[in-house]
Amino acid sequence: MFQLIGNNKKLIIILHEIYGLNGHIRYYAGCFFEFGYDVLCPNFIQKEEAFAYENEQTAYAHFIEHVGFEDVFKEVSSLIRQEREHYEEIHVIGFSIGATVAWLCSSMEEVTTVSGYYGSRIRDYLYVQPKCPVLLIYGEEISFDVKKLAGSLTMKNVLVHVIDGSHGFADPYAPAFHEKSSKAALSLIHSFIQT
Repeated sequence: MFQLIGNNKKLIIILHEIYGLNGHIRYYAGCFFEFGYDVLCPNFIQKEEAFAYENEQTAYAHFIEHVGFEDVFKEVSSLIRQEREHYEEIHVIGFSIGATVAWLCSSMEEVTTVSGYYGSRIRDYLYVQPKCPVLLIYGEEISFDVKKLAGSLTMKNVLVHVIDGSHGFADPYAPAFHEKSSKAALSLIHSFIQT
């Protein structure tokens, strides 16, 4: 687990992509810590070193074969319940597979808000009924129809934004990085969790 603790009254739990706790996740942890939140970033790939971007297929296979969405959800749910007594608010922010797990966390009473970047597998969990406000941000995707998913998510508490860029647009270390969209998405989430 990577953490930045400053005795704040609000907590953000950041859920990483298939790669693990890399520079991208540490970058966002720093951003939200500067915004005045304590930050916890659990490492659920069960590896100390993050996967390199060029090992995307290996990282994905590792997640599917050795980790899985349901097990990560159980781990994160436990963390949320453990931390709830220490914080006035708990916000969950996820990237890709982490966004799908964040979506699952939206069903928990203990969660204040959920935000997700390009959570493509949310389409497998449309039965979830969020109990808190949810903001989902997508760029252009090759593997699924973003507009169709957005249409399926027209429910209470859920906002979907589609902005320029492709999967990974918010990662300053990835080839798909799109600076303007990354800044716009961070601003959207910062405003969202403050309301």
